[in-house]
Amino acid sequence: MKRVISIFGKQFHIPKTDKISTAIASLSLTEKVLISIFAIIFIWTSFSMLSKVSNHFTIEVPRSGGTLREGVIGTPRFINPLLALSDTDRDLTALIYSGLMRRDIDGNLIPDLAESYEISEDGITYFFTIKENAVFHDGEPVTADDVVFTVLSAQDSAIKSPKRATWDGVSVEVIDEKNLVFHLEQPYSPFLNNMTLGIMPKHLWQAVSSDEFSFSQLNNDAVGSGPYKIEKVIRDKSGIATSYVLESFDEFTLGKAYIKNIEFYFYRNEQSLISALENKEIDSLNGISPEKAVAFEDDHQIEQFPLPRIFAVFFNQSKAPVLINTNVRKILSGAISRKQLVEEIFAGYAREAYGPIPQNLSALDLVDNSIEKKDEKSQEELLNEARESLAEDGWELDEEGILKRKTKDGIEILSFSISTADVPELVSAAEYVVNVWRQIGVDVSVKVFNTNDLNQNVIRPRRYDALLFGEIIGHDLDFYAFWHSSQRNDPGLNIADYANITVDKALEKARELSNNDEKAEQIDIFEKEIKKEAPATFLYSPDFIYIVPRKLKGVESQSITIPAERFSNVYKWYTETDMVWKVFQ
Repeated sequence: MKRVISIFGKQFHIPKTDKISTAIASLSLTEKVLISIFAIIFIWTSFSMLSKVSNHFTIEVPRSGGTLREGVIGTPRFINPLLALSDTDRDLTALIYSGLMRRDIDGNLIPDLAESYEISEDGITYFFTIKENAVFHDGEPVTADDVVFTVLSAQDSAIKSPKRATWDGVSVEVIDEKNLVFHLEQPYSPFLNNMTLGIMPKHLWQAVSSDEFSFSQLNNDAVGSGPYKIEKVIRDKSGIATSYVLESFDEFTLGKAYIKNIEFYFYRNEQSLISALENKEIDSLNGISPEKAVAFEDDHQIEQFPLPRIFAVFFNQSKAPVLINTNVRKILSGAISRKQLVEEIFAGYAREAYGPIPQNLSALDLVDNSIEKKDEKSQEELLNEARESLAEDGWELDEEGILKRKTKDGIEILSFSISTADVPELVSAAEYVVNVWRQIGVDVSVKVFNTNDLNQNVIRPRRYDALLFGEIIGHDLDFYAFWHSSQRNDPGLNIADYANITVDKALEKARELSNNDEKAEQIDIFEKEIKKEAPATFLYSPDFIYIVPRKLKGVESQSITIPAERFSNVYKWYTETDMVWKVFQ
């Protein structure tokens, strides 16, 4: 160490190194070991402190890159905002297309293709301006003509779009290339929801006739203006798509998505989908039952999205006279422990329901907490309360344990059936309810139907005593279709055959009001009337279960109405990160 430092051929002498070398040489082996240990501890501590200081002044930020491999059940048929029917269709459509508006994770509408919009004071006219930089995946600009073409196509009876009903009575006209106006026949506050409809490129579709619309190859090789565009489609020997590879779109109006590629792989059933996740062929999936999802809790991140859906036993009073009695309906409703039902049937992947408004839509604070407190009691306590109430109401058990009571017209028997679809969760929920009601002496049974048979031959003609079914409420809190008396007959959705003048007026007013406070007042009136008369036993609101890799960030729980809405903020998802100094943020 005497003359060991040489830079560019020049020798340097460090006098003190001689003394250090002599001192080290004089140390015993034990002393050398101790000094080495202390040196290592010092170095480690220094690095640790530097790391903590660095962490204090730096922050993790998303970085572009990475791939998400998504598994879904079914093969896409219509990647088209006007024709999408299956969840697979809607998933891909949500990623490839953009609307004038988009929902954020809180369920609020934000501009997407739209630069701005205005609503007239009378709530009948809507003015929109399209962003100057809005373009389709092929580089063509998005114009007012594209919007008008999309709306007129939705209204075209020959195309048979599922969206047609939402555009009835709406006219639209072009002001100039980037400005247009919508006209309604009467005020309808939920109309702004229509603006999430994906806009189709007129320059590609205008040559396709209405009769050929559903057969066009553009339904598979879709071109939109959404956060992702189709990079390639992989097909099997028969030409059926086995996967779609999507690539982030540089010109997406809300900013290029962080994840570079999202790959969709298609499977025939739940078991093959689950096997693909177990074998690491895919990273994420949805649409599996809660009991299957539990198995992945240790190795994956399970996102729960509350769905604005209410499942209940709807009482058809015109078919089962015993259910005309309001007190009977209230007792039946009060006997069920929603908390226990959710835990047993849905492994906690659902929310208890006590009224017509799902808990996740209670931004209006309309949930009656006094009713919720009932579930602090056990199922057995609720059963005992129900038995006491029935006895006070004149009901007695016969020798077979069935509730009967004397009336001026004879003997009334508490007997009816519950119809539901052949879906595991619905059947399990129905059996839970039946088991509870049988314990208090109700002669009740379950009738299970194929889904199509249930819709066509049971629900539409209203051939059921009670029906365990679900209502999709939507973000706009429009309960008109489900509870207004005008909707009691098919094709209306008032499956409880419910009629109440107060409710009718409240729902009519709520549809016209855009002011949230005023709308809340009308919905409050509606909800209180429903709870007072108990035309249904409300049970639960299911969660949408989305299993994703732990490295995936930005997937925040949000309010969605359909599974495809989980992609509302997909452009903010990321798997890759960088550490940067906070001062540069």
